[in-house]
Amino acid sequence: MNLQIIDMAHVSLRELNTTLQKPGDASEATNWEVINSKGSHAIAVGLDAPIDVTIKGSTGYYCAGMNKQATIRVKGSAGPGVAENMMSGTVIIDGDASQYAGATGHGGLLVIKGNASSRCGISMKGIDIVVHGNIGHMSAFMAQSGNLVVLGDAGDALGDSLYEARLFVRGKVKSLGADCVEKEMRPEHIAILKDLLARSGADAKPEEFKRYGSARQLYNFHIDNASNY
Repeated sequence: MNLQIIDMAHVSLRELNTTLQKPGDASEATNWEVINSKGSHAIAVGLDAPIDVTIKGSTGYYCAGMNKQATIRVKGSAGPGVAENMMSGTVIIDGDASQYAGATGHGGLLVIKGNASSRCGISMKGIDIVVHGNIGHMSAFMAQSGNLVVLGDAGDALGDSLYEARLFVRGKVKSLGADCVEKEMRPEHIAILKDLLARSGADAKPEEFKRYGSARQLYNFHIDNASNY
């Protein structure tokens, strides 16, 4: 394995990201380890190559933002907006994640081994998010597509103003947001959930979860109410 170590005690954040953003070729390092992160913000943002990056320690806000192709693991916890606007690849947080994890994500897989704070998956647009612990209030607010899987409990107003994202929760839901309802778990949903649990290393059975989705009452035009629009 061609491993290259970057020590943030001696390398600036700009230099770190510039190095990781280089597309490289087969002769260059594809496995990177970042040490002495010390909670720095915006680490490993805008990556667009099939490289592996391990960050030894916790990170500040917007770690792994706009990720494409790369696999990024944080050996600690992550601040607000981890994997924000992620397009593809995999981001794994070994600890907890602060608010709006995976916000506006278009694709890829975000795995949070601990808990996630409020607004997890807000406005998600195709990303898959698996949280091994609990999630906070207003999670999946205006979530458009993709899957949010929660092995623990969910806070208030889950799925408020939801579009077509699928929400799977194994634990308790404190309350559902506007237009979010419990839905039937059909075989295709069991298959989706089984795949996501396996890919995220989660020790749970798909049959233990409930599915929540949009009642489709907020964003449809009803002719009977035309005079009110």
